[in-house]
Amino acid sequence: MKSRKRRLRVGFTTGTAAAAAAKAAVLFIGGRQGIREVDTPLPDNGRMRIPISILEAQKDGASALVIKDGGDDPDATHRAHIWCRVRIDPSGPKGNVAITGGEGVGRVTKPGLPVEVGEYAINPVPREQITRAVREGLVEAGIEGSVTVTVEVPDGERIAQKTLNPRLGIVGGISILGTRGTVVAFSTEAYKDTITLSMNVARAQGLDAIVLTTGGRSERFLRELRPDIPSVAFVQVADFFSFSVQEAVRKGFSHIIYSCFFGKLVKMALGHGYTHARSSVLDLKRLSQWARQEGMQDEAAGRVASSNTAREALGVILGQECADRVLGRVLNEALARAREFAGQGPRLTYFLFSTDGDLLAHKTDPPSTIGYGANGRQ
Repeated sequence: MKSRKRRLRVGFTTGTAAAAAAKAAVLFIGGRQGIREVDTPLPDNGRMRIPISILEAQKDGASALVIKDGGDDPDATHRAHIWCRVRIDPSGPKGNVAITGGEGVGRVTKPGLPVEVGEYAINPVPREQITRAVREGLVEAGIEGSVTVTVEVPDGERIAQKTLNPRLGIVGGISILGTRGTVVAFSTEAYKDTITLSMNVARAQGLDAIVLTTGGRSERFLRELRPDIPSVAFVQVADFFSFSVQEAVRKGFSHIIYSCFFGKLVKMALGHGYTHARSSVLDLKRLSQWARQEGMQDEAAGRVASSNTAREALGVILGQECADRVLGRVLNEALARAREFAGQGPRLTYFLFSTDGDLLAHKTDPPSTIGYGANGRQ
């Protein structure tokens, strides 16, 4: 049988949703009726037709609702209701567009983000996109004057709790984001952008050390073990091993700490810069060779090599007298690969946890007795 891959559906960002809603409200004020969708400009100079769910007249203007669609890569903001309330002052400067936030749009409370402290978390690219969409609407509707756009997300404060906003110091709601305007399924660039943004916030707080975790549990276990590390120092980097280490170096961190489980650690030790299952092979035969070199008997090493999963292999290792040496070897290999990505500058530390949260091993290169102070500095 011939297999066919389904084409992944492209969605759109909160920034595009706001731009479309703002343009629709302008057109409605200009007398356009029956608007079901709006041809909306994208930051990359592309175009996208965005559905309009509700248009309402108001005493001083109009409001429009767009329901954000994440396509085949839905996130916490998928199906969020993005409202734009638009007011037009015919006597104001022609084409001037002021953009502000309202209910459910967060405010920035920490430096390091592309928006100033105290401002609504509507990023620069979406601001430009909204401005462009509004000006298009003014021309199409034949309206002159200045425009005020207020972006609101009625359920934004609840939605924001499922995002990184609280950690980044964005309080009260979600952010209006989007550097390209569309959401492409399984976009690695979007995740990398999030990693970079999180590191920017940590550096702006004056931190010299950054903690990279492979997910929520590995972060939680290290935070429980080391409550002295500031929460803003933690960045969930998923499978982006090489990128995250190199980005931490570019940002000037002097200490890079990794918290992970055994499967990811082995992949990092094997030198996989990206550790996702679809892109990297878990070579347990290589792990078995390391185990033999650290004193494991052939029978047990053979069971490591024939294990179905890293978790099964770890169970075999933990049952051997040489377990500490084997785990230490894997840590050394991972540190060596991380050093290749990081260069000679920063100190590197690994914390290895079991899936139940037990600390199995940890190691630093180069070795140091200096601890991580409560202020996040060495």
